[in-house]
Order: sequence, then structure tokens, then C-alpha cells
Amino acid sequence: MKRLILLIVVLIYTINSSGQTLKGRILDVFNEPIENAYVVNNINNNHTHTNENGNFTLENVSVKDTLLISILGYQKRKIIIAKKDFTNRITIVLTTKTFQLEEMVLRKEINALQTISKIDLKVNPVNNSQEILRKVPGLFIGQHAGGGKAEQIFLRGFDIDHGTDITLSVDGMPINMVSHAHGQGYSDLHFMIPETIQKIDFGKGPYYANQGDFNTAGYVNFSTKNSIQGNVISLGFGDFNTVRTLGMFNLLGNKKNENAYVALEYIATDGAFESPQNFNRLNIFGKYSTFLKGTDRLTFTASHFTSRWDASGQIPERAVQNGTISRFGAIDDTEGGFTSRTNFNLEFSKNLSENSRFKTNVFYSEYDFELFSNFTFFLEDPANGDQIRQFETRDIFGVNAQIITEKKFGNVEVKYTKGAGLRYDMVDDVELSRTKNRRETLEQIQLGDVKQTNLYAFFNSEFEIGKFKISPSLRLDYFKFLYNDDLNTTYQTLSKTKAILNPKLNFLYTQNNNLQWFLKSGIGFHSNDTRVVLQQNADKVLPRAYGVDFGNIWKPTKNIVLNTAFWYLLSEEEFVYVGDAGIVEPSGKSRRFGLDVGIRYQVLDWLMIDTDATFTNARSLENISGEDFIPLAPETTVEGGLSLTDLGKFSGGLRYRYLADRAANEDNSIVAEGYFVTDFNLNYTMNNNVTLGIAIENIFDVAWNETQFATESRLQNETNSVEEIHFTPGTPFFAKATLTYRF
Repeated sequence: MKRLILLIVVLIYTINSSGQTLKGRILDVFNEPIENAYVVNNINNNHTHTNENGNFTLENVSVKDTLLISILGYQKRKIIIAKKDFTNRITIVLTTKTFQLEEMVLRKEINALQTISKIDLKVNPVNNSQEILRKVPGLFIGQHAGGGKAEQIFLRGFDIDHGTDITLSVDGMPINMVSHAHGQGYSDLHFMIPETIQKIDFGKGPYYANQGDFNTAGYVNFSTKNSIQGNVISLGFGDFNTVRTLGMFNLLGNKKNENAYVALEYIATDGAFESPQNFNRLNIFGKYSTFLKGTDRLTFTASHFTSRWDASGQIPERAVQNGTISRFGAIDDTEGGFTSRTNFNLEFSKNLSENSRFKTNVFYSEYDFELFSNFTFFLEDPANGDQIRQFETRDIFGVNAQIITEKKFGNVEVKYTKGAGLRYDMVDDVELSRTKNRRETLEQIQLGDVKQTNLYAFFNSEFEIGKFKISPSLRLDYFKFLYNDDLNTTYQTLSKTKAILNPKLNFLYTQNNNLQWFLKSGIGFHSNDTRVVLQQNADKVLPRAYGVDFGNIWKPTKNIVLNTAFWYLLSEEEFVYVGDAGIVEPSGKSRRFGLDVGIRYQVLDWLMIDTDATFTNARSLENISGEDFIPLAPETTVEGGLSLTDLGKFSGGLRYRYLADRAANEDNSIVAEGYFVTDFNLNYTMNNNVTLGIAIENIFDVAWNETQFATESRLQNETNSVEEIHFTPGTPFFAKATLTYRF
């Protein structure tokens, strides 16, 4: 009997002292899950991190062990484990704090640059729509045509035009427009209110199975906030009759499992041009989120935006040099346009089991677009001029779904993501016409209806083996193109189907908490315009892009983070902007290779320095040497600045961006001049509720060209045409003051 009692005591002691599996969830004060929080057992140094639902599982934990939970931007917490914590999932709440770079720990993430994106968004919050895409390191934008047209995008040696080679989305809803009236992949981000952005997820190259059409140079996904803490009213005034008003209102207070808010934004400006832009834009955004049962969440988002503007257009260098007009003058100031977009998006997430979760979203967008342009002035029609009208109305329907499963086989951790989805575009009256003074239609060049369907499925896997993570994946896309040409006297439906299968294979080696190496490879694609596919019988319906990246993220000291990447991308087909028609057209194979370099240095607790540079060599593979330049492909871009993160009642920053000279045509005989522009902003918090902000764009008032094209044109008094740089001037010195009240 004594031996039996002794054996029972030993067993009880062994059970109580041996490690067990601890399951928990980490949330913020708004009951929102915190992804990638670092959880470490200080006793045995075992560690893990939270998934996107804030859940974590930590092995070999005993009663009275101490856990340390940390993540950038939140207060560290120490938790002493009690016996009851093993019975139910432990919930840990973190509160925000001033950002400190020394707390950054490199996770085993294939796309580890997300941490750097989080740093930039925390240190330099987005405060206008122009800056939304600039949060992606190495990505440049240029605005032209009056502020209402989508920005021109540059990334990794691509002049992407408005989105041909980059996939953009918000909350799982696509932004890129297929077979758009102005150009394939046209992406207008102006329906987003910057203050509603919670997270920016991005990746460069075609290495991600959950990204499909247009994912060649990269992708950017935006996530909006599920909740806001209080209410905000902001009013800003600036040069050129500029005004911006913003209101964000918490509709349900601080309920634990239910949130709702609405945001409204209005912007108006005349711009620096001699002919006022008369630009105005109205945005309305609302979001409701609730937990249905446990961690099951339902979110509904609705938004509407409308914008109209006048524009001075691109002007020829010769007209400025001979004094005909100034840099801010116009040859044809009847350009401009109108656009609107209404979105509905329903998101649902559910834990299927302890190790499996389901995510889906269903969306609908209604979109209108009308744009008047004149690129060549009087080249084609000396009497009436060369103004064109591009018009369309569009409905987009779609659904995305994913199942994410995490398993463990011995010492190997595995994560599977299975996804599928549908996007259907119904585009009516896609039109290109020759017009006069916006009122008279002289000739209809194109007019028809597009129906385009994209079905997809993908499988992505991640195997974590010691310090390595290996991620093979596969994506299948199916397209159906339909077009009815309304200018054809005989009714006919042109149709074509095409499927494409693309593999990806990525490697990550985490040498320690301060050094990671990665090797990425994959194939991506972008679809061609339906009219090009069906009317011009294009050879490449879904041209591929083959890419590889090799680089690292290194934290040599506690206050410095460096990232580098050597990369190569081969494109089966290049798109070139055709100024006289206002469209893009395919022009053959190309290759690009280059180097990305970035640095983040926290000099003091309140002072951060950052710089990102990209050096690229881009050439066509179907032209002879010397005539193989890709027009407007950027060769060198640098951006960065100083940020005041928390200097008492002050915050702000000094930002700069540099774009080097680049070829504007195939033989580099016409050069698009580079620029170096510096912006400044400073905020002063008078008390906890009132903040005064001052923002200055182009503080040194440099004369720079924001967008440039080599275009052949003829002025009304000219006998012969001239091919040269046509440009939209960049903003001169521009100051704006903003008063913000929080309650």
C-alpha cells in the first residue's frame, strides 16, 4: 500500500511538472485579434507567434512558467501560467505604445517585408490618397489629368501605366479594371479614405498563389479598420483654393463584440494651373463588424465615391520654351472627366476546428467612367482638334474563399491554404470617340459591350523545418472573354476561353531573430484587353512573367534594419502606352533585373530615418541593341526621410523622393527628365482632443515634371508635327493647414 501511494504521488508530481500544450488568443483593446505577436516561454525559450485570428499554440508549458508577449507598437506583457489556463484558451489583451525598432523580431514569414510595411504605416500615417501607394517601398506614382484620373504607377522598372502589372485590392475586393475604357488593369484608389486604412500587405514579384491577374511586378492589398476608438472631425485649407473635410464617427460606442463606424471625406481644389481644375470628390464609407459565435466574425462594408474635374492635360516642351504658354498653361483646357464607384463587401470568417479556419468575402461594385483627353492637339484633325472621349459603365460581381489549416508532423509545422473564387465583369458601352469641346461627337471609333469571367483555384503550402520554411504552391485561372461590337451592322458575339496554370516555390532561412535569407521563384500573368484578344486576335491572351528574388532582412544592431533583394523578371509581353489613341498595346518580350535596398534606423526614441532605393536595367528582347529601351521604364528610384514619432506634443516628418532620368522612347533619343522633390509635415497636439497640422509639398519649389510621354503632336499654327516630351507639371510649393478634433 505504501508503494502504491508513493507511485501515485510520483505520477501526480510528474504530470504537474511536465510540459503541457497551452492555447491562447491575443487581442487589442478593441477586441481585435493581433497577428504575429511573439510569444516566448522564458523558462525554456520555446516560442511561437499568433495567426491572423490572434490564436497561438505553445508546447512544453508548465504551471508557474512565465510567458513574454511582444509585438511592435504594443506594450510587452508578462503572464505567469496558472493551472486553470490549460483548461480553456487563455485570452491576453495588449495595449498600444510608442513604436520602438529594437523590439522588432523577424518572424518565419515568406513575405517578411510586411513587418517593414507595418513600421512605415505606424511611423508615417497616410494622410492623403496620393500617399496610399507610396507606402510600398520602391513604388512611385504620378498624377496627371486633373487629379481625378487614376495615378500612373512605377515599380521595379515598370511603367505600369494605371495598373497593368500590379494587382491591387482592398478587403479582398479587386481594384484593377479589366478591359477598361482607358487601359487594361486601370486602378483608381480614390474611393479609399486614408484614415480608414489598418494594414498594407504587399509583395514584389509573381510569387504568391493567392494573387492572380496582373500579379507580375507585385501586388498590394489594403485592409480597412474594423473599429475606431472615438469620433474625428478634421478641416483643412490650403493653397489653390484647396479644402478637405473629414468626419469619422463611432456608431455603437465601445461594445465588446460589435463595432460600427462611418467616414465621410470631401475634397476640392483648383490646382496650380492657370485654367482651374474645379476638382471635387466625395467619399462615404461605412463598416459594421460583429462576432456571431465565439471567434466567428461577420463584417459588412459599404462605400460610395464620386468625382469630377477639369484638366489642362499634357503640354509640349516647345510651347513652354517659346513662350506660347507657361508651365501651368494649357493647349486644350477642355479635358477632364467624371467617375463614381459604389461598393458592397460582405466578409465572414469561422474557425472550423482548432487548427483550421475559413474565410470568405462576397462583393459587388457599380462603376462609371468618362474621360476627355487630347494628346496630339491638331495632328489628326487640324480643324476640330484631336479630343477623344473614353466612357464605360460597369458592374463587378465576385466571391473569394479560403480554408487555412495548420498541422504538426513531429518537428515539422505545416500550413495549407486552399482557395477558390470568381470574378465577373459586365461592362456596357465601352466607348472611344472623337469629340469636340466635350459636347459634339465627331466619330465613334470603338463601342461595344464586354463580359469577362475569371474563375480560379489555388493551393499553397508552408513547411517549417527547423530554421527553414519551404513554400510550394500552384494556381489555376480560367477566363472567358465575350464582346459585342455595337458598330458592327451585323449582331455577333465574339468569344474565347483560356486557362493558365502557374507554379510558385519559395524558401526562407531564419538564421536567427535578426537575420533572414529568402529565395523566391514563380510565374505570374496579366490578361489582355478583351477587345485586343477578340478583335485583334492577340497571340498572347494571358502573357506570363517569370521571376526570381534572392535577398535578406538583417538587423545588425537593435536600432537598424536593412533589407536587400536581387531580382530578375522575364515578361512574355510588354504593354506600351499609345498617346494618340489613349490606350495601351502589346509590344513583345522584355526582361528586367535589379537591386532593391532599404534601411530603417531609429536614431532616438522619437526620431526615425528610412530610405528605399531600386536600381533597374529594363530592355526589350525583340529589338536590336541601342533600340531596345523600354519607354519610361524607371532605372533609379530613391525615397525616404526623417520621421518624428513621439516628441512630446509634436510629430511629423520630412519626406523626399527621387526619380532619375530615363528613356522616353526605344532608342533613348528622347529623355524624360528626373526630379528630386521634398515634402514636410508637422503636427502639434494642443491637448488630448485637438491637433493642428501643417503640410508643405515641394518645400524647395523645384520645377519638376510629374508625368512625361514622348508624343508626336501638332499645334494649330504648325505645318509639321513634332515628336518630343509632353508633360504634366508637378505641384509647386503648396501649403495646407489642418485642424483635427477628437471626441
